[in-house]
Amino acid sequence: MNRMIEYRGFEIHVELTSAAQDVFDVTVQIKGSENVQVLGARANSVKLRNGPFTERWAYLVGEVAGHAAIDVLLGSED
Repeated sequence: MNRMIEYRGFEIHVELTSAAQDVFDVTVQIKGSENVQVLGARANSVKLRNGPFTERWAYLVGEVAGHAAIDVLLGSED
């Protein structure tokens, strides 16, 4: 199951894979934006730790992790 969230000119791709009945592992990948060159080869997907999560939590955790990664690259929006 996949979801894409746009944030600050980037796309956060969240992918869920079934770990057991009704719980999922989460993988996040950040794509896009021409304003940051640092992504380059680092734009691989990352499996998030401390799972598995229920579907709702899995998407939330993936989105928040993506937001945090982008904020680290660009600096936080105050």
